[in-house]
Amino acid sequence: MPPLVHIALAQLRPQKGEYAANLARLGALFGRVEALSPRPAVLHLPETALSGYFVEGGVREVALTAGTLAADLDRTYRAARPDATRTLDIVIGFYERWRDTLHNSAMYVTVGGENGPDIRHVHRKIFLPTYGMFDEERFVERGYDVRAFDAPWGRTALLVCEDAWHSLTGTLAALDGARVIFICSAAPARGAWPRDDGVPGPATVARWERLARDIAEEHGVFVSFANIVGSEGGKFFGGASGVSGPAGDVRLRGPLFEEALLGVTLDLGDVARARADMPLLSDLRTALPHLRIVLDRIERGEPEGGSEATEPVFDPATPPATGERVPCASGGGPPPLAIDVQLVTSWLVHFIRDELGRRGFTKAVVGLSGGVDSAVTAFLAAQALGAENVVGVRMPYRTSNPESLTHAGFVIDALGITTRTVDISPSVDAYFAQEPDADPARRGNVMARMRMITLFDLSARHTALPLGTGNKTERLFGYFTWHGDDAPPVNPLGDLFKSQVWALARHLGVPDAIVSKPATADLIADQTDEGDLGISYAKADAILNWLLAGYAPAELAARGFDAAEVTLVHDRLESTHWKRRLPTVALLSPTAIGESYLRPVDY
Repeated sequence: MPPLVHIALAQLRPQKGEYAANLARLGALFGRVEALSPRPAVLHLPETALSGYFVEGGVREVALTAGTLAADLDRTYRAARPDATRTLDIVIGFYERWRDTLHNSAMYVTVGGENGPDIRHVHRKIFLPTYGMFDEERFVERGYDVRAFDAPWGRTALLVCEDAWHSLTGTLAALDGARVIFICSAAPARGAWPRDDGVPGPATVARWERLARDIAEEHGVFVSFANIVGSEGGKFFGGASGVSGPAGDVRLRGPLFEEALLGVTLDLGDVARARADMPLLSDLRTALPHLRIVLDRIERGEPEGGSEATEPVFDPATPPATGERVPCASGGGPPPLAIDVQLVTSWLVHFIRDELGRRGFTKAVVGLSGGVDSAVTAFLAAQALGAENVVGVRMPYRTSNPESLTHAGFVIDALGITTRTVDISPSVDAYFAQEPDADPARRGNVMARMRMITLFDLSARHTALPLGTGNKTERLFGYFTWHGDDAPPVNPLGDLFKSQVWALARHLGVPDAIVSKPATADLIADQTDEGDLGISYAKADAILNWLLAGYAPAELAARGFDAAEVTLVHDRLESTHWKRRLPTVALLSPTAIGESYLRPVDY
């Protein structure tokens, strides 16, 4: 009879670059694994489980040989196991040093045996994401092989993260006899819009579950997916590890955002049953010799049948003879602006807690302006850290609207947080006594920077990290004071458009007087954000959402957006990139900071 295989999946939050500390935590995890019933034969750990993923130029510092890692795992396991005769199979992702090159790899190793660790296979990641937030190909080299191998309980294969996004890798593993495919992943969560697919969490979580189910169902295999959790420089890993059965069914689904140890039993007899019901792999084996001929022909660039193609050539410059313009509402376009407010709340609460924890802080300081952005930030911080660990600071100037001070008080009263009120008028006026001709813009900038001086000084007094409150719309428009509003090192709202912040505020229970009033920086009398920007936030957010998705202004106009408003938003966006960048440094050496000498902020 085919065996039952008990496996455990661990969602870990690795400390960035701290191999020894992560290994020590693994020792405690081994003890928990041994206590599971039934006891697992295999422990599946994520990609870069002992170093963190976004280490950039630090890869060379955390990379180690498979033999070194196997020996360390073996020693750590032996110290933790209650039975000296037991062994454990471990699947783990790590940055590997192999033949004088660096790789993002996964290893299958048996530890605890009489003769020391037994490395059964090392898979080196083939598909290295180098786009968007990813830059792997700059720091590691790719592998070129997908092979199955024999474990003590049967034949299996390993993949690392993006390898699984290419259907061919699962095909190769199954053709080589794998009945279980282990995917080690460090997949950042993205996509907070509402969905009706039944999978809880960000859109990328649903995408990963669909990938695993598709691989499993197409090839009649089990797929085990292990993902890390925690925030690395704002990129939050979602967890949601899981196992899919050979019929494409979900056997196990882990929690979002939290560390977890999960157990599941696989009946390998399900593989034969699934393949009998749907013999897709058998069909592929039959057709494979013929498909190889086709593949060779494609690679040589030969047309079908060895003769010139007779199909008409499509000319993209020639419009179709018939058809109508499809309105943007019928599909396509950027992700929706609507957000799942409950998911976003959980996401940002975990983000604040994790980012402060990585920096060694348990308290936060928030400047309360009386506006919706700072109110939402305070509400999230209170959930993440506890109200007693949040310091809300009101910083009025003598010309500030008294309503702002009152509304900030509403937040303080609603949350019960610690509060300070610091009148910045004497400090600001003392400076402008030397610059009496300063215009309102200069005066507003000095007020904003004085508020940051206050926040950072109170940060030192209370050992509390300042939290930023700027939203995505403001950041894209450059509607903030450089080295003022943007100065705090952690910002939970920076990837939410203003309209999304308002939706989140209503969900969190921010007082309506704050949510419903016109947004204002309150640096000049009778000032409003929309008056300064020349467009409403609702219109600006919609246009920005399309522009950021890669659509040109002319394409937006063709989809019904007002051309003048598109031009206004586009010009403002294009003219403020400098405000979203660090200072420009003349590069004179091969080790320039931020260009060649690369270390993430939390490493």
